[in-house]
Amino acid sequence: MKKQLLFLTALILSIASFSQEAKEEFKPNGKPLFDIHWNYHTDLSENAEKTSAFELKRAYLGYSYKFSKTISAKITFDVGSDDVSAYTAYLKAAQLDWEVSPAVKLSMGLIGMKQFKDQEKFWGYRYIFKSFQDQNGFGSSADLGINAEFKISKNLKANFLIANGEGYKKLQDEDGKQKVGGSLVFTPIEGLTTKIYADSQPSIDSDAITTLSLFAGYDASDWRLGVEYNKMNNGKKYSSPAQDHNLDGLSFYSTYVISKKVEVFGRFDQLSSNILSGESEAWNMAKDGNQIIAGIQVAPVKGLKFSLNYQNYSFDDSAINNKSLVYLNAQFKL
Repeated sequence: MKKQLLFLTALILSIASFSQEAKEEFKPNGKPLFDIHWNYHTDLSENAEKTSAFELKRAYLGYSYKFSKTISAKITFDVGSDDVSAYTAYLKAAQLDWEVSPAVKLSMGLIGMKQFKDQEKFWGYRYIFKSFQDQNGFGSSADLGINAEFKISKNLKANFLIANGEGYKKLQDEDGKQKVGGSLVFTPIEGLTTKIYADSQPSIDSDAITTLSLFAGYDASDWRLGVEYNKMNNGKKYSSPAQDHNLDGLSFYSTYVISKKVEVFGRFDQLSSNILSGESEAWNMAKDGNQIIAGIQVAPVKGLKFSLNYQNYSFDDSAINNKSLVYLNAQFKL
């Protein structure tokens, strides 16, 4: 009798527990977001006019909300300096994400672009310095459009996008011609990521602006190494068409993890442009050159990072003084 009572009690408790779980439904929820980039730097360049300064370069403020397990949205404002005022707020993201299935995800609105997202994540120090394509105008980090992501297999994913092509600080231009692009990301073995990205945007002023990017990165937990090659044709930047104006660039970056809180890193970039017909120098000579960054990062708690680093830019044009700066950067985010 005791055994039967114990069995019935266990059965009733199990049914009650199952019923409770069945009644529990997804509860919509949201959370605030912020990401602050601060620095103090000393300019060691020859004939530098501003030898040192405190700067608040970026403040990303926003909110994300989950309507259901598969549908979410976020809004983000990018507050930074421009030519008009010390701080101007731009709408950086107003994005709706829908996981149609485990293998398909749609994003629409003012969305984060995929052009250099993987490279930026692998570089890992966006608060110190932008990734190569972002820094040199090969593309925008956000734009108005729609993106579809596909998980083809465990090791292969792809995306296809249609966007205005003007970035998040401008409206669609008078051409009304959209940028079309996509990427393939392949991880053949654990730790190794490879990516190919290409896009094209027609223009009435020149042949279509096209970009091509190749990336490979290996993460061995205590160290990582990334390399990328980037090319843009018929554009001074992603939103400025110019016939036969081409840019090429290489970027190498590496990190060694000393501990969970301390790591050292280095990076080398090379930017070059072509010589136009009838000219003797490259059209982007005033900006072509090599970038070197080296430093150490300390992350005392989650969401807080500090870095002491050295940044040097040597111009191909010998008439321009090289840049030489020492930075103390900080990032605090939620």
